[in-house]
Amino acid sequence: MKITIIGAGNMGGAIAKGLAKVNITAEGNITCTAKSGATLDKLRETCPQMRLTTNNREAVDGADIVIFAVKPWLMKEVIEQVYPALDAMRQIYISVAAGISCDELEEWLGSASVVRVIPNTAIEIQESMTFVTASDLNSPEVATVNGIFSKLGNSMIVPESQLAACTALASCGIAFAMRYVQASAQGGVEIGIKAADAQRIVEHTMIGAAKLLLAKNAHPATEIDKVTTPGGITIRGLNEMEHAGFTSAVIRGLKECVK
Repeated sequence: MKITIIGAGNMGGAIAKGLAKVNITAEGNITCTAKSGATLDKLRETCPQMRLTTNNREAVDGADIVIFAVKPWLMKEVIEQVYPALDAMRQIYISVAAGISCDELEEWLGSASVVRVIPNTAIEIQESMTFVTASDLNSPEVATVNGIFSKLGNSMIVPESQLAACTALASCGIAFAMRYVQASAQGGVEIGIKAADAQRIVEHTMIGAAKLLLAKNAHPATEIDKVTTPGGITIRGLNEMEHAGFTSAVIRGLKECVK
């Protein structure tokens, strides 16, 4: 299987690094492109086995899967650029651009074998929460793409109508989670813990909380109840956060992402 990634920036580069680590294809069968040679040089440092080029049309020739990881406003231009070298009869096309529908992509590519994929940046370490959608969710292309991205974390097939909401929860959500880590670590410094130690404590607490919920298939409220003893410090802290609008702020932020 030969995979080409058009656009090796933050997300395209993260996908490339993730794919390289799971050995999903033979060495040398991943090709990445970028406008900037400096971007490719950075990728070469961590993934020397990849083929790297600034020539998009050359990169898609002979590929089995072409991943378009360019900015949404560049997508049509890039597709038009490489279109003469594409082979819609045998290739699968993947878009990681938010906001461009399957109908638009199929029109531009002249192919129904188009799959939209929304990962988050944790894909680089095989911990992404990735969403996969297409016009036909039961197509073999969707099954193939879902199989690939499930090796890079957790992958979920969803209707296209839910993609924006899922993006808010996972792709925007990873930034929200990191903002909590940042805020909590800053609070740790204020109450007397060294900055590096505070961040490490919060990071491992987040990992533990997520793994606990996943392992037990538990509702967060159930696990919260176990650590909120009557008159204890945890319930005082939670209530103070709620007085400041914690839950409301999270919900409002998510809703803002899908306007």
